[in-house]
Amino acid sequence: MNIYSKIVIVLFLLSSVFTYSQQDPQYTQYMYNTMSVNPAYAGSKGFFTATALARVQWVGIDGAPDGQNISFHTPIGYSGVGLGLNIINDKIGPSNETYMDASGSYTIRTRDKGNLAFGIRVGARLMNVDWTKGTYNNQNDNIFDSNISNKLLPSFGLGAYYYTDNWYLGVSAPNVLNSEAYDDVSNTLISSALHYFVIAGYVFDINNNLKFKPAIISKIVKGSPLSLDISANFLVNKKLDLGLAYRWGDSVSALFGFQVNEMLRVGYAYDFTTSNYKSYNSGTHEIILTLDILKKQTIKSPRFF
Repeated sequence: MNIYSKIVIVLFLLSSVFTYSQQDPQYTQYMYNTMSVNPAYAGSKGFFTATALARVQWVGIDGAPDGQNISFHTPIGYSGVGLGLNIINDKIGPSNETYMDASGSYTIRTRDKGNLAFGIRVGARLMNVDWTKGTYNNQNDNIFDSNISNKLLPSFGLGAYYYTDNWYLGVSAPNVLNSEAYDDVSNTLISSALHYFVIAGYVFDINNNLKFKPAIISKIVKGSPLSLDISANFLVNKKLDLGLAYRWGDSVSALFGFQVNEMLRVGYAYDFTTSNYKSYNSGTHEIILTLDILKKQTIKSPRFF
């Protein structure tokens, strides 16, 4: 077992002792939307890629999270430089936040024929909060006297991403700047906590027509328990992918994807809630569209991440 495999196993074991928490948006189909958490992923596919994702969480609960994500990224020739743009709209309760970030990466080839990329992210977050929506525990707090309209908050993030033809490992902090965020637990504004993300995955070639990819993502929030998503996906005949996922203490998910043609992929995920919220909602729906503008030398075997 090489050093990289040991790192992946250690990260998995460390992650498994924590429970679920949420502040920044997180997606079930994260493995097809990696740049949303790690700027070093920009340009890593070797061609222009556009992704659109929509997520409706906890259907049946008024004010439940509802979000959309659009991203684009591409390599710049053969320079090792990648550029990307990531736009997120996130609604929960009275809060509506829009994130817009530009990502840049630089990739170097390692001696073991892998690729090591470093990335930065620069952007801003627009926050709106309408306190007239819903009821709150702290009615006497002065914070509820006036709404928050178009409050602009800067963001700056960092990431590193190592990948080969069949496995990857990444770490990132999408925003290292202190700012305010809406807390759906206490129904008030808090200082946003620093988020770290760890991602890892391995693709097993079962045969010429079947690939198997287990993957994890862990979100570490300062002062809170850490969340852990575990997923397993099968790619059949380079067209159909099927999978299951588990978010620690929160949900079990079914994933489905289909490669419509050389350029377009469509994916869907359904989350069945396993937490205390399960009695009050009918699950979570998430759909993703991915458009790849391939080079003339069409990739014969998709990398599957």
